[in-house]
Amino acid sequence: MARSSFVSFHYQRDHWRVQQILRMGALDQQTELPAQKWEEVKKQGDHAIHAWIDEEMKYKQAVIVLIGNQTASRKFVKYEISRAWSIKKPLLGIRIHGLKDAQQHVDRPGADPFASFGFSDSTKTYADYVPVYDPADYTGKYSPTSSDIYAAIKQNIATWAAGGYKRP
Repeated sequence: MARSSFVSFHYQRDHWRVQQILRMGALDQQTELPAQKWEEVKKQGDHAIHAWIDEEMKYKQAVIVLIGNQTASRKFVKYEISRAWSIKKPLLGIRIHGLKDAQQHVDRPGADPFASFGFSDSTKTYADYVPVYDPADYTGKYSPTSSDIYAAIKQNIATWAAGGYKRP
């Protein structure tokens, strides 16, 4: 059975990689805005985008950040992480840089997006709590291929999605 998940990612850069993961069928993801609808929402400003994110995230069991090379710097990914934390949704990350894109290229790993969120009373960050899974660690190979990464994600994503950090 697919786990109901809100999937956060850098759309322009990683859409192709993310589609490979969503087609695996292990996750029931949020509705993706078609390009034309996205432009309509975007014209209404950040508040409208935040409202769409809030609504889509509301009834999901977990929030999964699919981490590519530039994911950590994206404004709306940051909002999604912050929102998930504030409403106490289970939160986790999965690295996707090892999957090929539409041009058949793999990417370099990106920064941990949870490391930029800290606490006023501690030196810890969300990264000290939120698990980030690297499929390359699950292939058993020193230099895994995109196919190996895909297989590792497909085999483990349901378990990973169930193991997100849920703050007390």
